[in-house]
Amino acid sequence: MSDSINIVEVGPRDGLQNEKQIIDVATKVALIERLADAGLKTVEAGAFVSPKWAPQMASTADVMKIIKRKEGVSYPVLTPNMKGYEGARAGSADTVAVFAAASESFSKKNINATIAESLERFKPVFEAAKADGVRVRGYVSCVLGCPYEGEIALENVVRVSKALYDMGAYEISLGDTIGVGTAGEARAMIRAVASEVPITALAGHFHDTYGQALANIGGALIEGVTTFDSSVSGLGGCPYAPGASGNVATEDVIYMLHGSGFDTGANLDALMETSLWISKKLDRTPASKVTLARRAACHE
Repeated sequence: MSDSINIVEVGPRDGLQNEKQIIDVATKVALIERLADAGLKTVEAGAFVSPKWAPQMASTADVMKIIKRKEGVSYPVLTPNMKGYEGARAGSADTVAVFAAASESFSKKNINATIAESLERFKPVFEAAKADGVRVRGYVSCVLGCPYEGEIALENVVRVSKALYDMGAYEISLGDTIGVGTAGEARAMIRAVASEVPITALAGHFHDTYGQALANIGGALIEGVTTFDSSVSGLGGCPYAPGASGNVATEDVIYMLHGSGFDTGANLDALMETSLWISKKLDRTPASKVTLARRAACHE
């Protein structure tokens, strides 16, 4: 098992797109730059998608023009089709991401396409990215449960993951979109996918809706996964479980990893400061237990 763990910060994209309050460009840029300054090497900067689907991401082109890019840091953007890819290239993105699902119902409701149709849409993106020297990351949602179908068959997760990997994705992020999975289920799912995709190309994206995200990350670590997605301050609720938490907080993940002897290169104090700052901007309480506990201890 590696002592070094990669954190993919998804707060500025997956987090903000689920926040109700529209955030101005200057705040988004400041958030991205603060996260990079805190030592995170991968910070999702936005998504080139229809504003009707994700109004919060409508300013991604402006964000990509303004952010000061830190050497050694990648700023991926979500690109569901060629139009999105062209926007990403215009914004000088070095990494793009495509989003598939292991659930037919979720795929149809989320992007109005079957799984097979979504994969076909991605082919030209992969071809263009290969020609341009741009890396493509693949997301697979609903790997441990679907809000419409319930339990998802492992073979579906394996099939979609392998399809994305075979197209050329350098990494496959396995997403427990509604946060229902447990550590045992997460480990079984990862073992199944690893039978067709190298474990070094797998990442964990665990939502904390049922309070299982850190346990699932621990289980994934045992299986050999060394890359995990998280969101500063736990930005982004779960749109399929009203009032429930969504993304696991980056501060909580970093605290657990550092306390367990792993290195992430991240500065926990800087992340907590950023967590409090963005939460104040959003007029919300941080969803990070670590940030809340440290803040309470400082006021005792």
